[in-house]
Amino acid sequence: MSFDLAALSPRLTSLLERVEKAARRSGRSLTDITFLAVVKTVVPPLIREAHRLGVRHFGENRVQEAAVKRPELAGLEDAVWHLIGPLQTNKARKAIDLFDVVQTVDSERLADTLDREAEKAGKSLRCLVEVKTSPEAAKHGLPPEDLERFFEGRTRWPRLRFEGLMTVAPYFEDPSGARPFFARLRELAEERRNVFGDRPVLSMGMSHDFEAAVEEGATLIRVGNALFGDRP
Repeated sequence: MSFDLAALSPRLTSLLERVEKAARRSGRSLTDITFLAVVKTVVPPLIREAHRLGVRHFGENRVQEAAVKRPELAGLEDAVWHLIGPLQTNKARKAIDLFDVVQTVDSERLADTLDREAEKAGKSLRCLVEVKTSPEAAKHGLPPEDLERFFEGRTRWPRLRFEGLMTVAPYFEDPSGARPFFARLRELAEERRNVFGDRPVLSMGMSHDFEAAVEEGATLIRVGNALFGDRP
């Protein structure tokens, strides 16, 4: 990845303008959307510059990469760190140490482990449930038909605060092709107001399709390449 601090400010400005326009088209405003910078393979100086420019939410795909970087990012006290990649149960304790939000809870077994480790650490953990809205085999997440049973067991996870749902839509050359998958996630969240209340977090949309996601109700978008440049 190129190390281009100067490019970050105009890219961020352009992205936020696009988010604001998409939000207006859906009857909302920019303040209704959380902008999360995906920092997979991004070097700490670029992350610090993004923070200086006002970005506060950062997403890592891998626990191991976060563990290496975070000592170099000391001092970003108001940054909110999200795990947005798959989490193995044997890395749950480390994830609790490193992240404020785990967006990829996708099984009762993982929820059991996270709750147990959070109790040991004396913490509560903000969580999203990742839902597999796509038929692609490579996509992760809990099948939609299993959501009801999953949330029926939520009382046994007192340390986990479920705030909403997350999904990764299939890639389409025309981003509007992803709309049905985003709409499906919104519907699934709306059906569970007893869990999330009236304002569930809907984490959906990435660099290629975030405008379509915002128009379909996203409250959090995950943008990496469009902000930092293409990864090697």
